[in-house]
Amino acid sequence: MSFNARQSTESRQAEIIATVVALAAERNPADVTTTDIAKAMNVTQGALFRHFSTKEAMRLAVIEWIEMQLMAKLGDAQASAPDVLSGLEAMFLAHVKLVRDFPGVPRLVFAELQQPDSSPVRLRVQQIMRRYRQVVAETLGKAKVAQLIRNDVDVQAAAALFLGAIQGLVMQSMLGGGSSDTEEPVLGVLHIYLAGLGAQS
Repeated sequence: MSFNARQSTESRQAEIIATVVALAAERNPADVTTTDIAKAMNVTQGALFRHFSTKEAMRLAVIEWIEMQLMAKLGDAQASAPDVLSGLEAMFLAHVKLVRDFPGVPRLVFAELQQPDSSPVRLRVQQIMRRYRQVVAETLGKAKVAQLIRNDVDVQAAAALFLGAIQGLVMQSMLGGGSSDTEEPVLGVLHIYLAGLGAQS
């Protein structure tokens, strides 16, 4: 394959992924068909399968894109923070911003978690969630060493709660129980979480 052809394929794959994420923001991802994707892109279904061999390959590529976006934003948040605890706060807010920028993302993740246990895409989502929790747990461990949070904090439990707090906010927003126009509920939850860690305000 020539460089131009490979570049064209990567560009078209990126366009397909962006279309799937956009469609998932409007409807149940499980209901999005390749016909819907092709129609939204103004191409044929055959054109889609020239870039992804199967619909499952397409779904896996979407999840890999989500992982890349999420981990990049978490890394940037940590890198730009003055200390490890500020980095934890920045990670929380960066995750919430990603969801607000791409509302199809949580819908896609939740939809894949409802697939059978043996689904390769579900297994990848679970792997990403474990990786995420480990990143947060390591950050919390550094905060303990720096004496920015209580020394008796269970970092694995606190990491699970960190992710659970964000998931709860996302779920409320999806159900119409939260306003996307204000940071107050997000910051309130974050401050309660940090207070539970014994963080100094």
